[in-house]
Amino acid sequence: MIRITELTFPVSCRGKDFEDALRQKLGISALHPMTYTIVRRSVDARVHRGSARQKGPAQPHFVYTVDVDCAKEEKVVKRAVKNRLHAQIIQVPAPYQLPDIRKKPDLPPVVVGMGPAGLFCALALAKKGLCPIVIERGQPVEQRRLDTKTFFTSQILDPESNVQFGEGGAGAFSDGKVNTLIKDPSHAGHMVMEEFVKAGAPEEILYDAKPHIGTDRLQTAVKAIRQQIESLGGTIRFSTRLDDLVVTGGRVSGIVVTHQGKQETVDTDALFLAIGHSARDTFSMLVSRHVYMEEKSFAIGVRIEHPRQMIDRDQYKDFAGSPYLGAASYKLAYHTSFGRSLYTFCMCPGGYVIASASEPDSVVTNGMSNYARDAENSNSALLVGITPEDYASYRKAGGVLSGCYFQRDLEQAAFRLGGSTYAAPIQTVGDLLAGKASTAASLGDVRPSFTGKVTPSDLTQILPDYVTRSLREGLPYFGTKIHGFDRPDAILTGVESRSSSPVRIVRDSLTGQASILEGCPSGLYPMGEGAGYAGGITSAAIDGLKMAELYLKTLQ
Repeated sequence: MIRITELTFPVSCRGKDFEDALRQKLGISALHPMTYTIVRRSVDARVHRGSARQKGPAQPHFVYTVDVDCAKEEKVVKRAVKNRLHAQIIQVPAPYQLPDIRKKPDLPPVVVGMGPAGLFCALALAKKGLCPIVIERGQPVEQRRLDTKTFFTSQILDPESNVQFGEGGAGAFSDGKVNTLIKDPSHAGHMVMEEFVKAGAPEEILYDAKPHIGTDRLQTAVKAIRQQIESLGGTIRFSTRLDDLVVTGGRVSGIVVTHQGKQETVDTDALFLAIGHSARDTFSMLVSRHVYMEEKSFAIGVRIEHPRQMIDRDQYKDFAGSPYLGAASYKLAYHTSFGRSLYTFCMCPGGYVIASASEPDSVVTNGMSNYARDAENSNSALLVGITPEDYASYRKAGGVLSGCYFQRDLEQAAFRLGGSTYAAPIQTVGDLLAGKASTAASLGDVRPSFTGKVTPSDLTQILPDYVTRSLREGLPYFGTKIHGFDRPDAILTGVESRSSSPVRIVRDSLTGQASILEGCPSGLYPMGEGAGYAGGITSAAIDGLKMAELYLKTLQ
C-alpha cells in the first residue's frame, strides 16, 4: 500500500477527474491496475493559483492523504518521489477488534443512557451476544424531536425529553461534529465512523478533517444504530429513569428504575453509566451511594452569531458559496491580560442557537446545524475556562456537585433576565463593548436565530465579571482575525453553561470501574461526557467502546 500525503487538487476535482489527476501525478496510465482510498481531506483556504499558467481567479484547494493499492508499488513510489510527491509504502493498520469471550455472564449488562457513549457501548456488547438492557430516561429520537419542537415553539418543557435527555444524547441536537483530537491507537474511532456511515451518515466523514453529520442526518443514524442493537438481542427501555443503585458488599447487584410512575428493580452485576453532563439528579444519587467523584474544570459563556455569508467571505474570499466548500468554520482563542482564556467552541456553520434547558425555570443555549449548513447565520460558543476555585462559594451547599449548583444559578438568572418565560436574553456586541443594555431599537441587521423568544438585555447583569472582561478584551482581537467578528450588531445569547460535565466520576485506570468501597471492584463503569471522560460525539463513542472492551476482557 502506498500512502501519499500533502496532495493538493482544486476543490472541484472529484470522481473520475480526481482519479485521472491522481494517475497523472503518479505517472501511471489508465490501464495500470489501481484502487485508492481517501484517508484525509482538509481545506487549504489560502487562495492560490498552483501554477503561473493557471488563468482566472485564485482558488482554495483540498489537501489530501490518499492510500493507493496498485501494481509495481516500489517503481511507482520512486517515480512519485521524483515528481516531488510525499509517498511511501506503508503497512495497512489492523482494524479495531473487540475481545473474544469464553463465557457469558449470568445477568445481562445494563447500559444507562443512549448518547454516543451508551449507544456504542451497547452496540459492542450486543455484537458479542450479551443482549444488553439499555435504560434511557428520555424518548426515542422521533418523539424527542416533537417534544423539543414543542419547547421551541410553545415554551412547554418536558424535563425528561428535551435537548439534553433522550435517544442520541445532547449531540443529537448539535452540528453533529465527529472529529476528535484524542489519540486513538486502537483505531476505535474508525469503527465509530464506519458504523455511522452504515447507519446513514455521509461517507465523507471517513476522511474529512472536520467531519460533520448534521442534526437531521445524525438523528436518523442514531435510530438505525438502536435498531441494530435490538436486532442483535439488546433490549431498549425508553421513559425509564435510573433512581438508585442496589449495592452488595461494595459491588453493584442491581438498579432501581422508574417507568410510567412505577418503580422496579433490574438485576445486574455490570452497570455502564453514560448519563450525560446534565443528569444532576443522577449525580446526587451517586453521591448518596458513596461513588467517588471529583469536581473538575469546565467553561461558561455565551453564543455569538454572525451572517453565514460574512464568515464564508472572510474564509473563502471570492469562492464563498462554492457548493464544493460549503459553509465556512473557524476556531479562535485569546489569552487575556488577567490570565483567563477566551475561545470559540462547537462552531455551527449555517446553524441555529437553540433552547437547551432540561430543568424548569432555566435558560441554556447550544448550537445546532443541519447537514446542509444553509441557515442564515453561523454561530459558536464564546467560552471562558473556569476551575473549581471559581465556584468554591457553592461548595457548602453542593459539596462535590458545587459546579452543578453554580451552573443552575447562572441558568436561572438567565431565565429571569429574559423575562421568566424561557426567552433568552440577548445583547449586541456593540452594546456589550459600550457597557449598555440592548433594546429592540438597538438591534441591527443580524437577526437572532434562537429557537424560542428573545429579550434584548444586559448580559453583564448575570455573567461573572471575569467573563464580561474576557469578552470585552477578546472580541476586538477576534475582529482582527475574522473581519466583522466584532461588528456592533453581532448577537450574543446567554447563557452557554454546559460545555462539559462539572464532575468526574473517578474510575480505575486498569479496570475502568468506579469505586464504591475503596479498593473493591464495583462493576460500575462510568463513561462519556457525563462521567468527565470525553469531549464530543466521537470521543464519547470511543470511550463507550473502551469500557465495553474492559468488561469483555473479564469474560475471557
